[in-house]
Amino acid sequence: MSDVEAGGREYDPSATHAFPDERVNRVLEFVQNDPEIRTYLQAQNVNPVKRKGYNDHGETHIQIVRHRALCLYDLLKRGGVEFNGAADQGLEEADEAVIIALAATLHDIGHVVHRDEHAYYSIPLAADVLDRILPEFYDAGEAVRVKGETLHAILCHHTEEDPLTTEAGVMRVADALDMERGRSRIPYERGGRGINTLSSQAITRVTLAEGDDRPVLVEIEMTDAAGVYQVDELLKAKLQDSGLEDWVRIVAINTHEEDERLVERIEL
Repeated sequence: MSDVEAGGREYDPSATHAFPDERVNRVLEFVQNDPEIRTYLQAQNVNPVKRKGYNDHGETHIQIVRHRALCLYDLLKRGGVEFNGAADQGLEEADEAVIIALAATLHDIGHVVHRDEHAYYSIPLAADVLDRILPEFYDAGEAVRVKGETLHAILCHHTEEDPLTTEAGVMRVADALDMERGRSRIPYERGGRGINTLSSQAITRVTLAEGDDRPVLVEIEMTDAAGVYQVDELLKAKLQDSGLEDWVRIVAINTHEEDERLVERIEL
């Protein structure tokens, strides 16, 4: 798994993301050790992987997306970007990261019902989980508001729904950042040779860092120009209408596997 860099620091995707406010860290510790949530993360992989032959949507995908969502949040905050989800509900600034972390954790549990339209199935399932865990950290009124914002972010990871909050925009973009080589290994080994599979095989590393002219620079290293398809058709499609378009710059770096001396930078 590739390292994710933000502001010159390397992040371990398996580690709890450390923020000055401990609220999100307490929530993360709880959800990462919760038996029901862990079972969902395993069970939600059956339909997409075993039955449909798609790429992983289980524990590894959730770990990557959650970590990159929090890295993206961290970079945007340091870049002065204002978040409106928690604020519009009268919640505290510390709740922004909680909403993002919970949405990233639960956004794909609808796969236990079906791969198709899974974002809509995720809503009632995630609502039940949130009703159980949020009272551990919030009073009744706050729990309702955090729940609503989390469900909005979950729904809007689906490109058919436009995010109305910055938190939801982060969730939408982060979902597309799980794109390195090997993440489409299963359909590839089963004979898949479509452009989506081939482009995924070309991508070797995804890096998040502070940009020179924008808060976030996403650099995607690839060894073949086929990787541009995944960047353009998947990541760029998620960024469009996310609300983050003005703050995120995407650059693809093609190192040309046959000639490592030839490096091509493509900005999308």
